[in-house]
Amino acid sequence: LDADPPPADCPVPMLPVAQLYLRDIPLLQPPGQADLLQVLWCPYDHDPHHKPATALFWRSAAEVVDILATPPEPYEVNDDGYLPEPCVLAPEAITEYPNSLDLSPQMLLMVQDWSRWQAAGADVDSSEHADCPRDFYDVHLADAPGWKVGGWPPWGRTDPNPRYCTVCDVQMVPLLTIASYEWDGGEGRSWAPHEEQAAAYAANTTGHCCGQDPSQPTKVEVGSTDNMQIYVCPASPGHPHTDLIQ
Repeated sequence: LDADPPPADCPVPMLPVAQLYLRDIPLLQPPGQADLLQVLWCPYDHDPHHKPATALFWRSAAEVVDILATPPEPYEVNDDGYLPEPCVLAPEAITEYPNSLDLSPQMLLMVQDWSRWQAAGADVDSSEHADCPRDFYDVHLADAPGWKVGGWPPWGRTDPNPRYCTVCDVQMVPLLTIASYEWDGGEGRSWAPHEEQAAAYAANTTGHCCGQDPSQPTKVEVGSTDNMQIYVCPASPGHPHTDLIQ
């Protein structure tokens, strides 16, 4: 697809990225009587950070009645990875822990203490990270990969970088992570759902094209196989949201 900008007289429809219901994901905390979140983005890179512009719409599902039989399609898209493959979500509650970069110095010392891992019965010795418990922690326990609501930021491109509301200066919280992959091809496959473990371990992710392996069902690819994390103000969902690529 051509990456040239559309003609000036050709508006670009935004593309649906996710539709989330409060009944499926109680931690959404929508405003008022809303029980539905719709996330859209423009399939073009926008300055200054060269990423899709996002929009959030909180709605009451009961009031959404006039549904278009044929949604408008964009003139073109800037990148194939900005065109999501339609799929059905199967929300699952999981436990994850903060990235080691988010830990206090005291907690970091505990994570790097071999004796604590051994006392917990963790099979660190068989890991690719047997010489570094901190890496084992980050791969298997911290900031779960993949699309998720809430959760911890997947730092790596930068050190922890808190986001603050432009209206009230409250520290913003992660709402949604739009991920390029549900898991990676190494030890990160341990995050794959039980029903997909066989496919995760059978697939050789090296050399796969966008959307051609089981860890990329949406075909979405952000940046250089990164994540886009959308942040919202916990004081008011009506305040402007922001995002961060990691």
